[in-house]
Amino acid sequence: MHPILSGIHLVTFDLDGTLIDSVPDLAVAVGLALADEGLPEPGESKVRDWVGNGSHKLLERALRDATGELPASDVHEAVHEAFLHHYGQAQSARTRLYPGVREALDALLAKDMRLALVTNKPHAFIDPILERFGLARYFGLCVGGDSLPQKKPDPAPLQHVARYFGVAPQHCLMIGDSRHDIEAGRQAGFRTLAVPYGYNHGEPVAESRPDAMVESLAELV
Repeated sequence: MHPILSGIHLVTFDLDGTLIDSVPDLAVAVGLALADEGLPEPGESKVRDWVGNGSHKLLERALRDATGELPASDVHEAVHEAFLHHYGQAQSARTRLYPGVREALDALLAKDMRLALVTNKPHAFIDPILERFGLARYFGLCVGGDSLPQKKPDPAPLQHVARYFGVAPQHCLMIGDSRHDIEAGRQAGFRTLAVPYGYNHGEPVAESRPDAMVESLAELV
């Protein structure tokens, strides 16, 4: 096992950009929501830099890019609702599992690790995606961006997970692809591990100084 796992009893994963590449489906849904308002579609490359702070922030960034200004609250909410509708219609059509994910999860379960998922994605979208890729059985708890009043980079979701499993923070590991994952983990007292292939607003996640990095989650085992 990777040295970062020494003394670890609970491993918490981010979802988008860490376990799955969901941007192709997110980009289609964002484009359709904007098109409903007669606005231009942003394209996948822009959306890849906008994800990570939840769906409301994603649509705020998309609207600001399309109009050049901060959206009015009623427009923002209408476009956000349209996005949720479009994304819910085909949220896994183009999404893919990153290489090494299943091997890592299997190995961690075999070592009797407790596994949890903490994502800023709305909770309603978590179960269908996990079922689609056969991942639901791995996680003892899944926390979405709307499950609690706070979401990453606030440490509260990770603190909630640690309390749920009764594991002290120093025996917990947060794995993610963005500075928000690393900040949340650090503030919660978790060890942190980053993968470089996900979404971090165009910045190298190494700049967030995680405790360790791997090119693939398969390196954990």
